Amino acid sequence: MNLGWLRFTGWIAAWMALVLLPMAIALAGELPATRTRLKEAAALLGFVGLGLLAMQAVVSGRQRWFARGLGQDDLLQFHRRTGEAAWLLVLVHPLAMFAADPSQLAWLDPREDLLRAGSLWLLLAAVSLLLATSLWRQQFGLSYERWRALHGVLAFGVVALALGHVLLVDHYTAQAWKKVALVVVVGSALWLTVETRLRRPWQRRRRPWTVVDVAPEPGGATTLRLRPDGHPGLAFVPGQFAWVTLGDSPWRMQQHPFSMTSPADQAEIWFTIKPAGDFTGGIASTRIGSRAWIEGPYGVFTWQPGFAPHGAVFVAGGVGITPFLSMLRTARARRGQDRLWLFYANSDADSIIAREELDVLARELPLRVVHVLDDPPDGWTGEAGHIDADMLERHLPAEVGTMLAYVCGPAPMADAVEPVLLERGIPAKNLYSERFDMV
Repeated sequence: MNLGWLRFTGWIAAWMALVLLPMAIALAGELPATRTRLKEAAALLGFVGLGLLAMQAVVSGRQRWFARGLGQDDLLQFHRRTGEAAWLLVLVHPLAMFAADPSQLAWLDPREDLLRAGSLWLLLAAVSLLLATSLWRQQFGLSYERWRALHGVLAFGVVALALGHVLLVDHYTAQAWKKVALVVVVGSALWLTVETRLRRPWQRRRRPWTVVDVAPEPGGATTLRLRPDGHPGLAFVPGQFAWVTLGDSPWRMQQHPFSMTSPADQAEIWFTIKPAGDFTGGIASTRIGSRAWIEGPYGVFTWQPGFAPHGAVFVAGGVGITPFLSMLRTARARRGQDRLWLFYANSDADSIIAREELDVLARELPLRVVHVLDDPPDGWTGEAGHIDADMLERHLPAEVGTMLAYVCGPAPMADAVEPVLLERGIPAKNLYSERFDMV
């Protein structure tokens, strides 16, 4: 994440205000008779839980109006942690209610009220399944596509059930205006889910793309080149990504986020994709001439010529080179003069994506490329091992603290490199990072 403290504080304050809005509605106007402290606390926890559940649609990363200034990996980590908190509140709320008033255990008895008891059990089961499949998707054996479909259905159902429960209890929500206000607030969150999954594909149906080239890359990666079909294309800033769907329909579940690797100033868009155990394993067999659909651009991991007058440091691991390829290709097209350093870590020499082009870029730009291999071949004259403080010391100038720094790759690499860059004097506000643990 790369936000100043003031802006970050404002973002958190806005998020908290929206989370607490259902509770604020419940406490506004005429209040019901006061019950025991534990029972009132349990009831208000339920409203906070409803707010947290509703806000999950807002902090999913697909709402650019709310995600402005935040990296996708930061947003998704926030989404996961707040989802866990929502599950905890959904669990604590009834337990505290039962502790305060054991007679309310009858609410769970379907013989007393089948609809009420059934909806409560369904809500608890759905939110638990939602959390479990999000945290342990691979352990459940769910492909990304099936998980994504399940996640959308469960998320919508959980929020709808929680809203229905609050309205039916009719304690704090006895007044009609409160019911209407809660329906509007929580219904807006439900609409965001529908808008993302249904309305956006409907809008994209008139903006198809055509696959015009499928080129193999080192390390098993593949570069897809897409051309806009009947529309001007997509404007983006180098380093951003888009959600890509391959196939005849934009409604397919096989929608994945990939960084653009093409220069920013052209209609054709390129994506370099490495197999990751899901549908990406079949990317290399994509048929030229087939349809594709693009939603974007997203992301704040961006750089373009002139953005870093004192220079920039790029650190990539494996396929984490993709956003930097777009940045460097754009710099070449625009005749950029920013001083650049690229540290590119790979397992071996055969895994280096665009190696020959990087050599050309190093000659055409004020760019220094430092390849780092875990398993270097005989005769290797570059760096070996891992990127550390000593390696950076050998290659970076003394004034590195005035530069911008970008790190993109596996989480262990980013976790190791970021502290080193900060120690070298690069301010946290000038450090941009994206990790490969989004899904």
